[in-house]
Amino acid sequence: MFSKSCKYAIRAVLFLAANASEAQKMGVREIADALDVPKHFLAKILQDLSRHNLVSSVKGPSGGFFLSDKNMRATLRSVVECIDGPEIFTGCILGLPVCSSENPCPMHKQAVVYRAGLLDLIEHQPIVEVARKVKEQGLKL
Repeated sequence: MFSKSCKYAIRAVLFLAANASEAQKMGVREIADALDVPKHFLAKILQDLSRHNLVSSVKGPSGGFFLSDKNMRATLRSVVECIDGPEIFTGCILGLPVCSSENPCPMHKQAVVYRAGLLDLIEHQPIVEVARKVKEQGLKL
């Protein structure tokens, strides 16, 4: 359901939550290598996240990316909406321009239930909690 950019953004945010801090910032190359994603593509994603105050960054020789306490309290919903837009949770799953509750597509009712469950899942847990669970379970980002 999420774009590749969005998946990279989620992985990057969780990686930063688990591995970086204001005292130990991480560069794009280091993050891209750890996540095995294209560096230039990730750099644009991180810039978008930074512009929307979902990651923090410092320029210069000792600069890099990290998550502030405020960033850590944000939810994955914020990350998803930053990259894929809020319509990811409201637009037609088939991409039809006229789909609505009044004029539903063949998949509308199931999609509404699916999206409501997904939205509930990603909007009620802060990034710091999701990152902690990923780390505890030893999952590779």
